[in-house]
Amino acid sequence: MSTGNIKAICMSEKKGTIKRPVAEALFITEHGIKGDAHAGSWHRQVSFLALEEIEDFRRRGGEVEFGDFGENIVAEGIAFDQLPVGTRLKAGDVFFEITQIGKKCHSHCEIFKRVGDCIMPRKGVFARVLHGGKLKAGDTLAITEEKLPLEAAVITASDKGSKGEREDKSGDKAEAMLKEAGYTKVHRIILPDEQEELAAQLREYADMGIGLILTTGGTGFSPRDVTPEATLEVCERLAPGIPEAMRALSLKITPRAMLSRAAAGIHKRSLIVNLPGSPKAVEECLGFILPSLAHGIEILRGETGECARK
Repeated sequence: MSTGNIKAICMSEKKGTIKRPVAEALFITEHGIKGDAHAGSWHRQVSFLALEEIEDFRRRGGEVEFGDFGENIVAEGIAFDQLPVGTRLKAGDVFFEITQIGKKCHSHCEIFKRVGDCIMPRKGVFARVLHGGKLKAGDTLAITEEKLPLEAAVITASDKGSKGEREDKSGDKAEAMLKEAGYTKVHRIILPDEQEELAAQLREYADMGIGLILTTGGTGFSPRDVTPEATLEVCERLAPGIPEAMRALSLKITPRAMLSRAAAGIHKRSLIVNLPGSPKAVEECLGFILPSLAHGIEILRGETGECARK
């Protein structure tokens, strides 16, 4: 494993302006640095430049500061331009995947206009964020073949539970089953049955890069049951086979399973699945689907390919 050291993290709030170092930055999954003008849903979410390249430029007479080339991360010890596309880098909780080496300059940037040259088109590297987190100067950056952490989150949708008037037995059951299945960390929260709050929390967990986000409760016919609506609001792609499988299983137990409105889908690198609200139904449904979900998450994260039965 090759390692380096982050010397600076730089960002700018507006395009066309020089980036400047910040004390700490929040990296959002499939987006980039929060607040950076060049972050977004594309393949050049974060840019890297080696400290050695900047120092060589300075030795040739260029008076430049960190961020002048438009780079987000300056690191020492890694020759970024020598790494193939697809290489993964890790710093703290954050994982990156290199998507492009160098770039074409269609119009000269500010540094070119000032000193007559820019090394970013030749030596810069671009990447997408696979797993989010906070980073600062001094953090270690490493080339890695590690898989992304297998984390999960459980959101319990319950008006009474959010007020402390009901014990969250369904969330407890889901957490215990996830840990037994090998999920290294399980985030937990109880929210009222409010679509906006539920949708915002789903997005926040997905921004972190959590692989599996489960909800429990709020999938019935009550006017306050809005968990599927929050899920559908957030998801970019649906995974209808998962709730269909849970309903098929539950119909063997009770015909009322046909009344479940549970949904499932994908947002960024996260799989979101609605579970029922009772501990018994959570145990039955999650126990049925859980063995297959890890494979789906690996496909979603690009860590394995699709596989068909022989």
